[in-house]
Amino acid sequence: MTRISKTDEQWREALSHEEFMVTRRKATERAFTGRYWDTVDMGIYRCVCCGTPLFASDTKFDAGCGWPSYFEPLDPANVREETDTSHGMIRTEVLCNVCDAHLGHVFPDGPPPTGLRYCINSLSLVFEPADET
Repeated sequence: MTRISKTDEQWREALSHEEFMVTRRKATERAFTGRYWDTVDMGIYRCVCCGTPLFASDTKFDAGCGWPSYFEPLDPANVREETDTSHGMIRTEVLCNVCDAHLGHVFPDGPPPTGLRYCINSLSLVFEPADET
């Protein structure tokens, strides 16, 4: 896997202000405001920073939390998990393993078969619809 590394200036040029704040500064979009929280179309969700395929629509579910939620990544090698102790909580942060973009967090309260809920910021994703031919 080829890692991608850019300066803050390069990321600011490539991303919107909001995308930069979420992916590079670990901000969080407000619940029920993101571009994909209620998307039900078939396709692949890629990292907004580097295009790495992260999640498939057939693993997306409505967790009622206001953020896109998935029960597993498309390829576990494309995401990385780290302990996040910010905001007085202990959570598991999810990052793109190619460019280190902050994606969201994973929780152990998801549906079968994994029991996981990858709670991901829409601003960290770009949706690629499935080819309908």
